[in-house]
Amino acid sequence: MEAKKKKRQSSQYDKIFKENIEAVISSIMQNVLEITAVSMEELPDDIQHTKERKPDVLKKVTDTKGDTFVLQIEFQVRDELKMVYRMAEYFIMLERKYELPVKQFVIFLGSDNPKMATELDRERLKFSYPLVSLSTLDYHIFLNSNKPEEIILGILADFAGENPENALKQILVRVKETTKGDFSLNRYFNQLRVLAQLRNLEPLRRAAKFKKRYGQHRRIHQRRKRCSFFERA
Repeated sequence: MEAKKKKRQSSQYDKIFKENIEAVISSIMQNVLEITAVSMEELPDDIQHTKERKPDVLKKVTDTKGDTFVLQIEFQVRDELKMVYRMAEYFIMLERKYELPVKQFVIFLGSDNPKMATELDRERLKFSYPLVSLSTLDYHIFLNSNKPEEIILGILADFAGENPENALKQILVRVKETTKGDFSLNRYFNQLRVLAQLRNLEPLRRAAKFKKRYGQHRRIHQRRKRCSFFERA
């Protein structure tokens, strides 16, 4: 039962990042990975000859230094003990296919310190990849964005001594300020609710339940008003 729950949660997180990745990738590259791109080109992700999942982000990038390389980013919710082997497999396949330098990053989304291995040191093979934990980054990096897709990532970052409830309020306010239309606002609010589970943020879950109940009550009240109006007519 617990395994099914974790699998369902992981698919929810994957869905959020797949929906938002194109809107946030430039900011993540610049603010998190310290890569400033001049141009980016989407690369096909059909490099795998096994049943493992496809890369989360795969792009051909040219940076401000004029260097061109293949960029691969993986988002991880939980520690994956064999991640280093997976990244090494990706590295070899990508370099063989594109014959370009390969830069790889794993971005960890959980609140705990990741313990997954990042290096292989064998007699005939040495390999490593950078592991970035979102929970170590200042949430203001995302809060100051003008894109709601970026702002919601602040919920996974370091609140820098700020009271979690106050930080959540700031994030919610910024999402509202940068979002047009109730449909989009509800979408980002629901994404926040899902991401909050990674940090066990109870205040946001309570707010989500209240918003849901309030929305239902408001719709019922509006329907009653319309009915009474027609009855009077």
